[in-house]
Amino acid sequence: MTLNRSFDILVAGEINPDLILTGDVQPEFGQVEKLIDSANLSIGSSSAIFACGAARLGLRVAFIGVCGDDVFGHFMLDEMQKRNVDVSNVIIGPDGQTGLSVILNQDADRAILTHLGLIPNLQVADISDALLRQARHLHVASYFLQTGLQPGLPSLFSRAHSLELTTSLDTNYDPSEKWIDFDQLLSVTDIFFPNRTEALSITHAIDVESAAMRLANKSRLVVIKLGADGAALRTKDKTIFVPSIPAKLVDTIGAGDSFDAGFLYGYLANWDLDRSLQLGVVCGALSMQASGGTAAQPTLDEALVFLK
Repeated sequence: MTLNRSFDILVAGEINPDLILTGDVQPEFGQVEKLIDSANLSIGSSSAIFACGAARLGLRVAFIGVCGDDVFGHFMLDEMQKRNVDVSNVIIGPDGQTGLSVILNQDADRAILTHLGLIPNLQVADISDALLRQARHLHVASYFLQTGLQPGLPSLFSRAHSLELTTSLDTNYDPSEKWIDFDQLLSVTDIFFPNRTEALSITHAIDVESAAMRLANKSRLVVIKLGADGAALRTKDKTIFVPSIPAKLVDTIGAGDSFDAGFLYGYLANWDLDRSLQLGVVCGALSMQASGGTAAQPTLDEALVFLK
């Protein structure tokens, strides 16, 4: 794709910081106080972490979402701007609060409590054709949290296609665990980015291979993130697997979003699918080497060192 546009990627997403608590403890009711090892307020939300990772690689990224005129909202906008994400289209809601996730992090696992705040308020009507025309690609994450965006997403993706954008979707986990049918949306999705749990839950398949095959019949390109095992890519007639790379594990927050950013860098640069998948795996692995989703996201030069 060689469109001459202001941005490589437009992200339509949720805005919330993460309050990351680290320690080998289990919360307990009854006013039981327990001590943790560290606390860190950092950029949260799948969409924002993805946007920062893509910008870190050198892509031109614009963001649209809704946040409050409050401490958490200003923190997120300031931090995203520092990382070269254009937030001029973000909607500041006069009423309501910016969302917040509190994360208890333990090695490779974590427990998450999220206050949605204004996360569900972004709607398709907020995303104009004029804004779409400025980008080459449209990425949407946290499908299940963005309930205001859900009903119109198939039409938004179709509109994006008519304006010569490609599209990608990362649903993230469904807090309701209903995993509703969204075949109509997948039919207009160029790249679908589930992880292993999400792929199995959506398809009700018993293994990743079966899930990938079913999803590839609905979306043009399916990329399943397999954590420490790497990633698998499936089209209707091709399967590619790339193993992970050794990396020091501090926490896994945002690793999947950094993976998405790496893969889309290669995709938008017209790399072959194998090399794009390798870059995604490398970016996801390297991002786990510091606390929070953005602190260890690599530059392109840092990531290329690990590519074959």
